[in-house]
Amino acid sequence: MLTPDQMAKAAEDAAFGKATGGLLRSFLLGLTAGGYIALGFVFFATSQVGAGDMPYGVAKVLGGLVFSTGLALVVLTGAELFTSSTLTLTARASGRITWRQLVNNWVVVYLANFLGALTIVALIYLGRTWENADGAWGAVVLNTSLHKVHHTFFEAFVLGVLCNLMVCLAVWAAYSGRTTTDKLIAVTMPIALFVATGFEHSVANMFMIPLGILIKDNAGSDFWAMSGLEQSAYADLTWSAFYIDNLLPVTLGNIVGGGVMIGVLYWTIFHFLPSRRSRVGNH
Repeated sequence: MLTPDQMAKAAEDAAFGKATGGLLRSFLLGLTAGGYIALGFVFFATSQVGAGDMPYGVAKVLGGLVFSTGLALVVLTGAELFTSSTLTLTARASGRITWRQLVNNWVVVYLANFLGALTIVALIYLGRTWENADGAWGAVVLNTSLHKVHHTFFEAFVLGVLCNLMVCLAVWAAYSGRTTTDKLIAVTMPIALFVATGFEHSVANMFMIPLGILIKDNAGSDFWAMSGLEQSAYADLTWSAFYIDNLLPVTLGNIVGGGVMIGVLYWTIFHFLPSRRSRVGNH
């Protein structure tokens, strides 16, 4: 495996490559990343159908483990995910890219992730997957989505910090591996931890909450009858609640948790401090 010093260099080189590889390339790779993370949440929803009969922790860990499929696909295919792209702050700190390059990359990848996630939303909705298990699959989506928009702004921000702390740790750890197996093992447990504990991931929420809103607004009476749910119970599940109460604070938290608490921290440890010692030694 790579040493921590080598991992830091690999992470910075990767960040530089993302920010300078071209916006069209970033957009297309962002589309795939949004789709892969959405598919991870599809797997999560399936795993939670009937999981109410299991001990709480066991059910949540199961959901976290299967969701990690999404980030594994991102890492193995070289897709560009906004949450891990916050690590481009390392390349900016080293002066290898400009603020404009960083912001352009973040905006393009963020929008592409959103479009990729919404593509899976459309396919899952049109395929009526949400009616699986007599509507229990859709019930998981509705209940998960409703919980996400009921956080306070500050809670959502903090949960976003915690989430991307784990996501970027997973991606950073994956740089240590030289084989597919290494990388899969490196990403699985940190991702399972964040999902099982209920931390908030902006791109995952670009799938889950819009799908929940679509089901709430458009499901027929047959769905509500067979699922045993009341449509009125999900009145708070709206587009404004999604954007203001979840996506905005979670995105800001993701930037802090990944870009600052992982990217800038490790850049300081493995780049800035050694360079400073070298300069002092030369004097």
